[in-house]
Amino acid sequence: MSNLSVGKLSAPRLQPNDHERLHGLGGALVWFTGLSGAGKSTIANLVDRRLHEGGRHTVHLDGDVVRTGLCADLGFSPGDRKENVRRIGEVGRLFAQTGMLALVAVIAPYEADRAAARARMREGRFVEVFVDAPLSVCEGRDPKGLYARARAGQLRDFTGIDAPYEPPRSPEVHLDSSGGTSAEALADRVITYLRDRGFA
Repeated sequence: MSNLSVGKLSAPRLQPNDHERLHGLGGALVWFTGLSGAGKSTIANLVDRRLHEGGRHTVHLDGDVVRTGLCADLGFSPGDRKENVRRIGEVGRLFAQTGMLALVAVIAPYEADRAAARARMREGRFVEVFVDAPLSVCEGRDPKGLYARARAGQLRDFTGIDAPYEPPRSPEVHLDSSGGTSAEALADRVITYLRDRGFA
């Protein structure tokens, strides 16, 4: 029988740098923001796949998927949106601390909430990717039929219709996804940014 006292154990906790030495690369939180239909998830999926094929450890936190589990108890009021972003940001931060690249694709309409997620990260470890397409383009795509439902009054507090979207003022990567450039080429721009900064 062991006579070790748990209270006397003093092994130091692993730090982010310890994990990063194992991976050989730094961890970061890469946040794709933009209106519904702008192409956030499509581009994040492409970035995720290419990083994976290159041997990079990643996790992709898609807003729609997270809403079905971690944030299933939340609605779309300003307070619930704030909490949704806070939870996703915290999960992404924890993954990034292990040396992984956490790719988050979520509207996160309020600048203050995205800034709060950034503030929780170490300097230089939050990469904001603004997937920028005007409302008219996003509404024309309407891949999930959400804009049509919002216009018909079936969805309340829908971003871009009866709830605001505050675009980033100075994102690390600004992608024009209005249709002149392929999603693959836009994903390449994100990959290039990450490689230039030693994250990939």
